[in-house]
Amino acid sequence: MISSQIQLASYLFASILFILSLGGLSSQESAKRGVLYGIVGMAIAIISTVLGEGVEGQIYIVVAIAIASVIGLLLARKVEMTSMPQLVAILHSFVGLAAVLVGFGSYLDPKTHELAGTEHTIHLVEVFIGVFIGAITFTGSIIAWGKLEGKIRSKPLVYPGRHLVNIILLIICIVLAVMFAGAAGTSGMLYLYIMTAIASFIGVMLVMAIGGADMPVVVSMLNSYSGWAAAAAGFMLGNDLLIVTGALVGSSGAILSIIMCDAMNRSFISVIFGGFGAGPTGPAREVTGDVTAMDHEEVAGLIKDAKSVVIVPGYGMAVAKAQFPVYDMVQKLKKSGKEVRFGIHPVAGRLPGHMNVLLAEANVPYDIVMEMEEINDDLSETDIVLVIGANDIVNPGAEDDPNSPIYGMPVIQVWNAKDVIVMKRSMATGYAGVQNPLFFNENTNMLYGDAKASVDKINGFLQ
Repeated sequence: MISSQIQLASYLFASILFILSLGGLSSQESAKRGVLYGIVGMAIAIISTVLGEGVEGQIYIVVAIAIASVIGLLLARKVEMTSMPQLVAILHSFVGLAAVLVGFGSYLDPKTHELAGTEHTIHLVEVFIGVFIGAITFTGSIIAWGKLEGKIRSKPLVYPGRHLVNIILLIICIVLAVMFAGAAGTSGMLYLYIMTAIASFIGVMLVMAIGGADMPVVVSMLNSYSGWAAAAAGFMLGNDLLIVTGALVGSSGAILSIIMCDAMNRSFISVIFGGFGAGPTGPAREVTGDVTAMDHEEVAGLIKDAKSVVIVPGYGMAVAKAQFPVYDMVQKLKKSGKEVRFGIHPVAGRLPGHMNVLLAEANVPYDIVMEMEEINDDLSETDIVLVIGANDIVNPGAEDDPNSPIYGMPVIQVWNAKDVIVMKRSMATGYAGVQNPLFFNENTNMLYGDAKASVDKINGFLQ
């Protein structure tokens, strides 16, 4: 056992490490150090909590932690990088479920009802809010996982009056909160159950109403929800570190979501409230024209003649694991004196920073990886753009078709380059489910096939 003073000092040190972890994750160069800070901080937090005063049954806690750690390790090793967004989403659901269970347990704890007056009321409010946020996070994260995994269609599910229904349900929950706070003993459990069911339904409908193009923002927002749920659990348990950690996760997730909404020209309020606001009022513009295709040797010839090359990666590159042959291509082109850069869209892939992580995995230098705003200004002076597995993030309909589901989302303007090569398996639509007019442009040629195999063949002609 450790004293409360040592435990408090450990919590303070762990909190500092968590803050340093978030700071480290702000750049690619310091990301590994940031992760290490987080691991050490969490280890200190767990040890100091398990060995703290008044904690009983440590052996059961240690066994549970050991089992969960093994499961987590196996999942982390098994899950592909392309499935990481789904893993993050489903882990958020566990945090929400934990908050719900902690709330139930705290309310049923006899010590809760030994409190009196304002202190008792405040604790009941903590329980109610914690369960409410946890239930929304739990079901919303499951729906997000289903959409990312392809189990649920990515198209938004909307129905007339859905916002009014959500508002009415929220009012009902407020009424239930008043009744819950005034209930004697544990008789308020019924109100808690009803609110949990309502909040779970709200979580489902909020995420179902959001389209596939906005799912990266949803995952980020659910990360914020899970942080607030953890903070609420910290209040219920009287655990200072859990409050601090939850607040850090909740605030950082909200800030990231706001940044992403700005980058995508989306309303933050609209996204978190299930697509509140006006959407397309008519059918998307019909795409007409002919699609032309090239073979690998022809593409290699274009690349050889080019002086400047920009590579725009997307989810297709991640699925094919093409980042390694792409880096081989970069090395060949740089040796021949060509300027090679990457253009990264803020939501390329299914998770913020997805492409950056993949390129870092292949040892691509950070200094040639450019953000969308940086690369767009230079595309008109670029000889050739290689779009590898990207679709929605290079769709000109986002700029000129008001009825497109992705209208208003900033995109990488690859069509301004002299030549564009799009590597795709087929003409299938992207995650947002809309056709891409880029494929029909005169300066665009398609290269069909697996991205990794295609890049390998191109590299063979670049010898």
